[in-house]
Amino acid sequence: MSGLKDLLITEMQDLLHAEGQLLKALPKMAQAANHPKLKEAFEKHLVQTQGQVERLQQAFQLLGAEAKGKPCRAMQGLIEEGEETISEGKSKDEIAADLALITAAQKVEHYEIAGYGTVRTIARHIGAFDVAAQFSHTLGEEEAADHLLTEVAKPLVQQMAQADMEYAMKR
Repeated sequence: MSGLKDLLITEMQDLLHAEGQLLKALPKMAQAANHPKLKEAFEKHLVQTQGQVERLQQAFQLLGAEAKGKPCRAMQGLIEEGEETISEGKSKDEIAADLALITAAQKVEHYEIAGYGTVRTIARHIGAFDVAAQFSHTLGEEEAADHLLTEVAKPLVQQMAQADMEYAMKR
């Protein structure tokens, strides 16, 4: 059983570091967002991420483990990609820039959904149901954030498609 617990703690360390990186990136994404609902989604998720870090720290305590991060290269790469998206967005129209930001953010959400789904399953498997409950809560927030980003994107995609169609008709 200790092999699974060790794996759980290692994955939690990865998530803790990932969330720490995200705490720094989300304000930049909110600042880069043009659409008010997108800006609001990033700001809301920043607050949620702070709570997720607290839940991770509680999970470490429940497992009797030290709450320390392990460098998460995956999140580092996703954030670097997001920073490129922000930089490139400065030369795009607002809708295209926001859609690119949503794409970058959803890549992050999907990484987190995978990570929290895995740690929840492992925690359940070793009988750490209180820890699994923490991760279920966080997983719900991540899935809701992903869904919200999709909902914000829908009208933007429609607006961009309409503009593309109008441009094509003028040619």
